[in-house]
Amino acid sequence: MIFSAIPIWVVDSVGSFLMIIFSFLCLRLVTKLRSQDRNNVIWTYLLWLCYGLALFAVSRSVGHILKRVLLFSGQQTAWRSIQPYSGAVNTLMFVLVASITLFFERIWIVYQQILKDKQALQSAHQKLVYLNQNLEYMVDERTRALTQSEHKYRRIFEVSKDMILVCRKDGQVVDLNPAGYKMLGLHAQRAIGNGMRLQDYLANDEHWNAIIEAIKTQGFISSFEVDLKNKEGRQIKALVSGSLDKGTGTTVDTIHFLVKDIEQRRVMERQMAQAEKLASIGQLSAGVAHEINNPLGIILGYTQLLLKSKGSKQERHDDLKTIEKHTRNCKTIVEDLLNFARESEPETDVVQIHDIIDDVLNFMQHHSNLVDIRVETEYDPQVPSLQLDEKKIKQVFINLIMNAKHAVDSGGMIKITTSFDSRTGLLSIMVADTGHGIEKKNLSRIFDPFFTTKPTGEGTGLGLSVSYGIIRNHGGDIAVDSEIGKGSTFTITLPVEKNKGDR
Repeated sequence: MIFSAIPIWVVDSVGSFLMIIFSFLCLRLVTKLRSQDRNNVIWTYLLWLCYGLALFAVSRSVGHILKRVLLFSGQQTAWRSIQPYSGAVNTLMFVLVASITLFFERIWIVYQQILKDKQALQSAHQKLVYLNQNLEYMVDERTRALTQSEHKYRRIFEVSKDMILVCRKDGQVVDLNPAGYKMLGLHAQRAIGNGMRLQDYLANDEHWNAIIEAIKTQGFISSFEVDLKNKEGRQIKALVSGSLDKGTGTTVDTIHFLVKDIEQRRVMERQMAQAEKLASIGQLSAGVAHEINNPLGIILGYTQLLLKSKGSKQERHDDLKTIEKHTRNCKTIVEDLLNFARESEPETDVVQIHDIIDDVLNFMQHHSNLVDIRVETEYDPQVPSLQLDEKKIKQVFINLIMNAKHAVDSGGMIKITTSFDSRTGLLSIMVADTGHGIEKKNLSRIFDPFFTTKPTGEGTGLGLSVSYGIIRNHGGDIAVDSEIGKGSTFTITLPVEKNKGDR
């Protein structure tokens, strides 16, 4: 029986010796690899694992060899007493190997995180090295770009022929270009330092309120027409555009303005209008000849009849009245033509527009046939006094009311309405009638000289042209709205400049 178990014992013993030898060979190889790279956690793990396996191999192999020796020598009792301890040691060695594996599993996770951090640090280090090496060059490049940009925009600021102005929301000027100083007649060294404010150079206080309101609501204002007053008191027509620049945490909000002087353009426009007006005189000569030749022919005819006539004194008186009538027509045509061609400043005075309208209506009631025509007035009590040329404005209303009278039939109505917009400072006067209206094709020509829809001898065609020129010379405008069969409405718009007594 003993001899039959010998092969098993030999295999068990030889296997135990080989286990010890292989485990130590592995330990030797791992020790050599770890010595080449001591920071590699894999070699560290394998080294500890080989230590555990070597201990486990020694424990288990020694137990098996001791068992075979004791059993072969017949000391079964001794083996039975040692066997539990040998099994316990093997178990402990196996637990040790398993613990090493579990421990290094957590170490591996930490190691991977460390590798990531190391790579991030290396990347940051490389960037820092690059920045450190190129910082001076980059600073020089940025400085050069900023210098070029500042120079470019500063040059635009300096050489601009229009005023460029930067101010705070309260109007205090922060910066002003040379064109601005020149436009306002100021010295560059002293103006801003003395608390210069933009609104102090606006002729109308309402303009500053309108600008600020637009900036607050829209963030910008575009091509707003204002009257600037320079240091010498001379007023300049200008277009103002501006936008809000919101400051950073350390700077306040500012408003950047571009102010364009249009005074010269206005002068040129007036000169061109006057030139066109004078040039049109030549074209009007044919109309003048036609309009004057007719009454002159009648005058000559009646004169010849008077020379030959032997009629009664009453008949002669009637003929003389006819001559007087047509002579007055000639005189009116010539005066209107001269008024149309002549450019003159209105001789203004402070007047009440309602008083002027009432005076004209009283005159018309006594000298024109308005008996069968109802005249109504609707006045806005808020209308202030105006600076007007009273005689010329009366001429405008006489022309408009006479046109309305000719347009309406018996039982018709003429209504005069006034309204004042304090926000825009504009007065509107509407002269409406319930007449036959004006054809659409004639609306664009209604203010042309010598254009009339009345029969020959009843109108010169200069009334509305002269009225238009008078209103334009007062800085206003006149427009017409008409519908066939329903009547016409002429609307006069005049700017209101408040007088000291009205403030």
